[in-house]
Formats: sequence, C-alpha cells, structure tokens
Amino acid sequence: MSQYILAIDQGTTSSRAILFDLHGNIHAVRQQEFPQHFPDSGWVEHKPADIWSTVKSTCDEVMAEEFGVNDEVVAVGITNQRETTIIWDRKTGEPVYNAIVWQDRRTAAYCKTMKSSNHEPLVHSKTGLLIDPYFSATKIRWILENVPGTRERAERGELVFGTVDSFLLWKLTGGQVHRTDATNASRTLLFNIHTQQWDEELLELFDIPASLLPEVMDSSDDFGKITEGGALNGVSVLGVAGDQQAALFGQTCFEVGMAKSTYGTGCFLMLNTGDKALQSEHRLLTTVAYRLNGKPTYAIEGSIFIAGATIQWLRDGLQLISNASEAEPLAEGTPVDHGVYLVPAFTGLGAPYWDPNARGAIFGLTRDTGIKEIVTAGLQSVCYQTKDLQKAMEKDGIRPITLRVDGGMVKNNWVMQFLADILGATVDRPSLVETTALGVAYLAGLKAGVYGSLEELAELWRCERRFEPMMSKSDRDRLYAGWIQAVHKL
Repeated sequence: MSQYILAIDQGTTSSRAILFDLHGNIHAVRQQEFPQHFPDSGWVEHKPADIWSTVKSTCDEVMAEEFGVNDEVVAVGITNQRETTIIWDRKTGEPVYNAIVWQDRRTAAYCKTMKSSNHEPLVHSKTGLLIDPYFSATKIRWILENVPGTRERAERGELVFGTVDSFLLWKLTGGQVHRTDATNASRTLLFNIHTQQWDEELLELFDIPASLLPEVMDSSDDFGKITEGGALNGVSVLGVAGDQQAALFGQTCFEVGMAKSTYGTGCFLMLNTGDKALQSEHRLLTTVAYRLNGKPTYAIEGSIFIAGATIQWLRDGLQLISNASEAEPLAEGTPVDHGVYLVPAFTGLGAPYWDPNARGAIFGLTRDTGIKEIVTAGLQSVCYQTKDLQKAMEKDGIRPITLRVDGGMVKNNWVMQFLADILGATVDRPSLVETTALGVAYLAGLKAGVYGSLEELAELWRCERRFEPMMSKSDRDRLYAGWIQAVHKL
C-alpha cells in the first residue's frame, strides 16, 4: 500500500497543500492566493480567517482529488511564513486583530527607540537577531498597546499569541494544542537560542506576558492529532518549521557550510553552522536551523524582504508584464549592463542594511529606457541583493561556494545564470524546487519513522541543472559597484 505525507505550506501570498510520496515526489498539489491588506504606509496585514480558509480548502481539495488515500497519509507537516503575528482568544479562537505580516514596518519608531537605549547587544546575544520591525515581539507589543482591552485580557491569561504555524495547529486541533517549534520560536525576539527557552528578561524588556506564549517543541515532534481537518481527521502533525528552515532541510543541507537560497516573496540565504551559534559581526542573523531530539542545529541567515514580489509589482503595479513568465524573454534580449538599477525597498531594506525607512527607487533612466530594461533591472535586483548577503558572510569568515536554490523564481534560467555570474559561485537547482514543503514533509516523516536518518534523506536530493559563473570578475565588480551606488542614493 502506498503511503503519503501531506505538507501544508502557508506562505505570504498563498496557501498550498502538497501530497508527497515517501520518495519525495509530488503526488498532488493545490494552491490558493489570498488578499494582502495595506492599511497604512509600510503596514502589511492578513485576515487570519483567509489564512485558515485557504489552508482548509486546499487540504480538502487535495484529499478529494486523491480519494482513497485517507488511510495512507501517515503524517502532516506545517511550514509557514515566519514572524507574522496573530493574537487570539484562548476560548473562542477569535483573533483580536488582523495578522501583522513579517514585512510590516509599523514598529520602526519603537525599534529605533530601543536601539538608541542600547538594548540591541543584549537582544542580539540571546536571540541572534537584531531589533527590527521584522520580528514578532514588537508586533505583539503593538497589538497589546493599540487594540483596546487586549493588554488587560492578556494579563488575565485570556489571550494567546502564535506565529502562523501555532494558529494553524490551534485550528486543526479544535483549540486543543498551543505549540510551536524551535525554528519559529527563534524568530520572535523572545526565545533564547542558547538555552532553548522563552527568556524572562526579554519578555520583561518588551513588556509581554509569558501566558501568551506557546509550548516550544522539536521541529520533528508530535504536535497533536487533527480533529478539524475533514479527511485528515485522526492524522497527527509530526513536523513544523518556518519556511526558510524547512527549505534548508528540504535541500538536505545537513553538513556545516552547506547553504541554500530561497526565492519566493522575499529571498533568504541560509548557511548551516552546525552546533555552533555563530554571531555575525556584519548584521546577519543567527537562527535555529532545526531541532531534533532536543538538539539544535544553527544557521547564519541573510534576509531580503522583496524578491519575487518585485516581479509581482512589475506585473500588477506597473503592469509592464501580464505574466511573470514574460520577464525571462525580455531579459534575454537586454544587455546585462543596460545601466538601470531598481532597488525594491518597498518595505524597507533587510540584511545587511536593516533600514526600515528606505523606500524603492529606479536609477539610471534615460530616454532610451523601456519596459525590457526596467523588467531586467527588477530581475537583477534579486541577484544583487543576494550578492550583498554573500559579501556579509565573507566578512564573517564564511562563504558558500555552492548554493542550492529553490522557490518560484528559480525556474527562470536567465536569473539563475545571472545569479551565478554576479556571485562568482556555482548555483545548483534541484529537480524538485518545492523544497520548503518537502523539508517539512521530511521532518514529519522522520517522526513517523518512515525515514531512518538524515543520511537517508540526503540520498534523495537530485540536481536538475547546475549554473556555473561565466562573467569576468571585472564585469561582475563593475555591475555590483553600480548597485551599491544606487543603494547609497536611497
């Protein structure tokens, strides 16, 4: 009898349910986009009901398509957009406010005050993170301070906080489970990555009641049995990880020095540092890559807020293209040194700049500039931002020579070749680019006992295409210097 693992991949712009066989092959997939809400400049929100309804319906559709496999789903895994913050009623499950999305910058002024009070060294030493609106703690505090009655309710123990994984676990288990995993906990600014505990000093610093917080589990663990999942009822959730850590796991980057870069809404370059939580001196993040059997594996991460969302903006905002697939042929017909630089700082700049107030700009426009140059510059911006991360890692004494890539944008061969050229590094694209969902399927499968070891999982990874750098160093340096100049003009 065939066996399957269902992965719930809850992202920033859509939710997906993917049914994998035990060899890591996709058996069925369903996806639904949901609305983004922008109530003010730099604010980004989701309706929790949209997150839940799209997850529920995609799971229902996959199970309906595969009628008869119900008894053969051995486990469910959840991977999610990280840092996005939801607070809801402990009894009714009713959210007190919309989900505040990781991209949201409304707490920038508060973060600036915290930094000027010299709190960042303490926070960085405990969490591996920087004080930035990106992370969950300042979003939690904003809700407690700005939604009438929530602080009082939180103090009375009536409310709970969760990142999206916790919210989905709560919904799937009918409110019986309030848990998260160590990777998601490590993105809140409240979790001590060295002790692997919620940190009382940080909770006091951000003025957040401990009663809000979920129980922290391993990434491969028994999170609870589904009771509100239709055909999935009775199946246990056995794997949970934030999307970038799940992608690292799906790319089987289990050895120290192995790295992956994911190109979705944002871009995230993550390098495995093993059992050592290396502290970056160049504004990269230290994070939990995964935790198995109580033992954390750490990673260094560079986070870029806008990658694939740039192409979405060129399509929906400027309407220069009607479909993302049109970008590749436009770029192929454009010289790489066309002179235009698009800096997509729509919600600030992430690593290594960490400038929440930066806003997007296009430089180098002339009368000759047309759609193809602007679209090409948008594609190139993703690669230049990855170069920024590579440079920061080099300064910290670590440099990934080979990069395993995944996410929607990596299907674009032109982008992957330009990425290899501008990095001066080999770029490997796996045969299955849905590595985020695959990673959490692997984590669930480990707990279910269908995989015996990390070594067994590593054997399943396959390279579909390798991109080697073909650009001269002088051309690479000249193009990148133009990018740096553009960023400094913001």
